[in-house]
Amino acid sequence: MTVIGTQIDSDRRLLKFRSFEEYLDSLVTPVDLCNLRSTYTARQVAELGYRCAGETLDRESFERRLAAVRNLLFPVQRPYELSSECIVPTDRFFQELALRERPNRLGVISTIIFMRQLTKKQYEVSGYIDYASRLKEEDWAPFFGGKERLWPRPTDLSYYHWRLEKTLITESSNYQPVIDAKRGLLFKNVHDRKIVWVDPLAPSPGVDTTRVRVYSDDYEHIVLYDHVVRGKM
Repeated sequence: MTVIGTQIDSDRRLLKFRSFEEYLDSLVTPVDLCNLRSTYTARQVAELGYRCAGETLDRESFERRLAAVRNLLFPVQRPYELSSECIVPTDRFFQELALRERPNRLGVISTIIFMRQLTKKQYEVSGYIDYASRLKEEDWAPFFGGKERLWPRPTDLSYYHWRLEKTLITESSNYQPVIDAKRGLLFKNVHDRKIVWVDPLAPSPGVDTTRVRVYSDDYEHIVLYDHVVRGKM
C-alpha cells in the first residue's frame, strides 16, 4: 500500500512510460518539434529541465524510481527452491521426505519426524523433528544426496541422548509440545490447534493425521506423522 503524499505515491505517474525516452517525449511540446525539427534535440532540451516547471528526472533517477514503484506495487514472487530437486535419494527415508518437501514448504501438510539412531559407541539419540521448520533453517541437499546424516538436535521438538541423560522438549514455529497425564507427549499444531498423538500404541495419531513407519538401511527407527493443516501456515 502506498501513502498519499509520499515520493512513491508521486512516482506512480511513471508507470505509464515504457522507457526514459517516452518520459522525455511527454515533456516535449509540438512547438518544440516545429522549431527544433529534431526529436533528439527536443528530448535533450526537455532533459535539461526547460520544459517542466517541477523536477525533471535524468535517466538514472527515472529508472531507479520506476523500479521502486514497480517493486512495491507489483512485487516479484520468488519461487521457493526444493532441496530435493534434481536429486534421487537412495535411502527410502529420504525418498519419503522428498515426496513431502513441497507440501511442507507450502504449508499443506506439516510432518513430524520421529527418529531413533545409534552413535558409533552405540548410544541412543532420538527425537521428534518439525520437518517444515528444519527445512527453513538449513540446507537439506546434503541430506537428500547422502553426504550428511540427519540427527535430532537439542532445538528440535524433543531430544533425548542416552549417554548424557539429556532430555529436552521445545516448541517450534508449527507445534507446541503438550504433556498429558494420560496420553503422554502430544504436539499441538499452532495453525489449526489440532493435536498430534505420537504414542505408537495410540489408536489414532489424531484428526487429519496419519502415521507411517519407514524402514531405512541407514537409520535405526523412523516414523513420519503427516498432519493436514486446515488453517493457513
